[in-house]
Amino acid sequence: MTIDAHILFLGFGYVASHTAPRLARLGWRMSATAREKESLEVIERAGLAAHPFDATAELPEHAWRGVTHVLCSIPPGPEGDMVVPVLADALRAHRHQFRWIGYLSTVGVYGDHAGAWVDEETPCRPVSDRGRRRLMAERQWLALFEQDGLPVHIFRLPGIYGPGRNPLRKALEGRRRALVVKKGQVFSRIHVDDLAAALVASMRRPRPGRIYNITDDEPAPPHEVALFAHRLLGLEPPPLKPFEEVEMSSMARSFYGESKRVSNALAKAELNWRPRYPTYREGLRALLETERPKAGE
Repeated sequence: MTIDAHILFLGFGYVASHTAPRLARLGWRMSATAREKESLEVIERAGLAAHPFDATAELPEHAWRGVTHVLCSIPPGPEGDMVVPVLADALRAHRHQFRWIGYLSTVGVYGDHAGAWVDEETPCRPVSDRGRRRLMAERQWLALFEQDGLPVHIFRLPGIYGPGRNPLRKALEGRRRALVVKKGQVFSRIHVDDLAAALVASMRRPRPGRIYNITDDEPAPPHEVALFAHRLLGLEPPPLKPFEEVEMSSMARSFYGESKRVSNALAKAELNWRPRYPTYREGLRALLETERPKAGE
């Protein structure tokens, strides 16, 4: 990939912070936005140019100088995407310089499929507020492609895990709450490094207007993943408890209102991408050495 490239991260959270090092190794220029002073300082320490942005006012003109790629990970609000209404005019004005624009969405837009497989052609029928907001946001971003020709790509993501955010860390922190078991419940997931690799693969092979599911190869019940993490660490797992007997917040309960297996076949076919960690087992084993020292904390 040419190094004559400059990516602007709209939001610099977990995914962006793991994607940036890959692009740095390729010689890319990078900049990112954040709302808080502390987050702007994190961006600068990572070697990126930092721009304050709270989705209420446009970015200054100099923030767009030389930008060829844009990745938005800012979550939507109640009315859908918060970025497009503010930055649409600027995006249109600079359309000639963009080679790729990515928006991070969620597999929650598909809703509940009782454990059946879904792909990008499956009709979206979200059942949660989060899913509905993301679907609205997707449509706002895709309108920039359909109406204005901007090179927008949508990435539908499952649960993301990786360094510092994974079942091993939860086990080591001694979270002894019962593991919830709901019959037939499965979730898809993705290691953050595999997600970053998929994003870079898409940047290499832009297909404006495309929607991709970025998941690993094996959807699995969440309690099985937690049990495996405890086995790797040699820890006694918490007890199992039926979903119907567990008290939890409405937010937590909403996660169990959806069950589906999400196919990654399109991303594999079009992006020449394969997950390095095709299941949670490879992913957690790879994280074991970096997480294990936390056991004494």
